[in-house]
Amino acid sequence: MALLANKCVLLSLSAVLLCCLSGGASAMLSSLPPPPATVNFSIGVQGVVWCKSCRYPGYFAPMDASPLPGAKVYLRCKHGRRAVTVAGESGPGGYFLIQTSQQVSAFTSQQCRVYVARSPVRACGVPDYPAGRRGLPLKFQEFVKRDNGLQGMYSVGNRFFRPKHPGKCY
Repeated sequence: MALLANKCVLLSLSAVLLCCLSGGASAMLSSLPPPPATVNFSIGVQGVVWCKSCRYPGYFAPMDASPLPGAKVYLRCKHGRRAVTVAGESGPGGYFLIQTSQQVSAFTSQQCRVYVARSPVRACGVPDYPAGRRGLPLKFQEFVKRDNGLQGMYSVGNRFFRPKHPGKCY
């Protein structure tokens, strides 16, 4: 039985080899579309900065959190010695959008993270999620057509801070 299976594999390989040698491979390759030209695009990263358990303006009860406008936000991309940092700031509602030029397109999304160095509200200054000073990873959402070309839109979700002493938000 094993001998029969080996003969079948040899016959199959011989057929493929014969097809390639007789020009069948070039016919198969010519029917494939050409590879796309190199696409350069800018990057957009969005997210929201929150204060957990404090009732500041815009408090959102289902999350037990308030948005933090005015937080300094940084997109940092690094690969070996090459690094690029692009700054942004959360606006009303804690929302931020960092839009870059094409210089960041040389990095992969795994080489980029978003950092919020500190809370703009001193009473709510302890990093809660992610803990410590770890950056948030980028998650691809979609490509957006802009006047100057394509933009890859990414999200980092929510960045939470909390007060050092629960219940002392002021």
